Amino acid sequence: MSTSPGSGSDDDAVRPARIPPPRAAADDAPRLPPATPGAPARQAPERSHPVLKSLLGAWALAACSPEETAAVEEHLTDCAPCAEEAVRLRDAVALLHPEDGLDLDPTLRSRVLAGALGRRPARIPVPCWAGPYEAETARLDALLHDIGEAEWRAPVRLAWFKGRRSVGREVTVAAVISHLAAVDGIVAGALGLADPQSPGTPDERTAARWAADASGRTTSGEVHSAWRHQGRALIRTASFAGDRVAGTPVEYGPFCLPLRDAFLERAFECWVHAEDVAEAVDYPYQPPASPDLHHMIDLAARMLPLAIAGRRRAGLAPPPRTLVAAGAPGRALHLEVEGRGGGHWYIPLDSPGAVGTREGEVAHVALDGVEFCRLASGRVSPEEAAAGSLGDAQAVCDVLYAMASLSRM
Repeated sequence: MSTSPGSGSDDDAVRPARIPPPRAAADDAPRLPPATPGAPARQAPERSHPVLKSLLGAWALAACSPEETAAVEEHLTDCAPCAEEAVRLRDAVALLHPEDGLDLDPTLRSRVLAGALGRRPARIPVPCWAGPYEAETARLDALLHDIGEAEWRAPVRLAWFKGRRSVGREVTVAAVISHLAAVDGIVAGALGLADPQSPGTPDERTAARWAADASGRTTSGEVHSAWRHQGRALIRTASFAGDRVAGTPVEYGPFCLPLRDAFLERAFECWVHAEDVAEAVDYPYQPPASPDLHHMIDLAARMLPLAIAGRRRAGLAPPPRTLVAAGAPGRALHLEVEGRGGGHWYIPLDSPGAVGTREGEVAHVALDGVEFCRLASGRVSPEEAAAGSLGDAQAVCDVLYAMASLSRM
C-alpha cells in the first residue's frame, strides 16, 4: 500500500536525499571572477562525460538541480550509452514508485480516525456498538456525493427471500435511500428523536415514504439530506447517552431488538443497500471492515434460532425432533464462517431458548463471511449459497433457509 510522499512513510524510505554534484567536479571546475554590474551573463561551465554520467542516478530520481537537469538531458541527446543507461534507471525508479489507483483504500477512513483519536481522544466517544453504523453510513454518504442527478434515477434491483422463494422489486437509487431513512426512523423513535412518520412495520413505513416521494415535490438532494441528518442525529444521541440506552427495546413489528443490536442491524442493511446502489451506478464498493462484519454476522447467528422457530410455526419447516427446556443443551448445528469477519457458532435446533454446544453438534455448515451475508440479505437463495456441509441434512436445510428468511426488502 503506497502513501503520498509527504506522509513520511514508505516513500521516505526509498527516496534518497537530493544528490549533489560529485566533489571532484566542483573542485575541478574553473573558478571565475565575480560578475561586475552590467556585465553579460556568463555561461555555465561545461561538464565532462564522467561527471554527467555520475549524475544519471540523481536525474532519474528527479533529484538534480535545474542546471544539472538541463546539462544531463542535453548530454543524453548526443551520448547513446548514457541514454540507454538513463532509460534503465528511469524504469527502475518506476518500480520503486508504483502508480496509485483513483479508488481510495477502504481502510483509509478507519486508519485516519484511529490516528486522530490516538493523538486526541474524543471527548464524547461513539459507543462501540454504534461504530459499524457510523462507518457504513459514512461510506454510503461518500458514494452518494459522487453520483450525479441522473444516477439518482438509476434502476436498483432489491431482492429478499419470502417463504420458500426469492422475490424482488425494482426501484430507483432515491427510493433505496428513502427506504433506509424510513426504517432508521424506528430507531430514532426509540431514542426519543423526532420521527415525522406514523408508527408501523418497516414495510408500512417504506410504503408511506415512497407515496410521499411520488408526489414529485421531493428532490434527490432532499432525500439525501434527510437520510444523512437523521443518521447523524442517531449517532450523536447514542454517543451522549452511552451504554445506559444500549438495552432500550426497538420494536420492528415482527420482532424486537435491543438498541445495541438495532444499530448493528441498521449497519448491515445500510451496507447491503449501498452495494445495491453501487452495482446500479457501476461504483466500486468493498465489504465492511472485518471487526464490523464479524459483529453483523454474530447478530444474524444469534437471530437464527428465532427464525427457525418462526418458519416452523408458519408450516415452512418440520417440527423439532425433541423438546428442550429453555437454557438446556440440545441438538446444535456448528456454523463455521470463514474469511473476513469469520468465527464459530453453535445454533440450537430444537428450541430458541436452548443452548447450542459442541457436544450437541449433529451437523456442520461452512460459509465464507461475505457469502453468509449475501444469504442473510436474500441476495442468494439457500440452493445458490456456496456452502459446505456435513451431518444431518434436514438440520442443514433448516438453518440455510432460516438464514435466508432473515432478509426483507
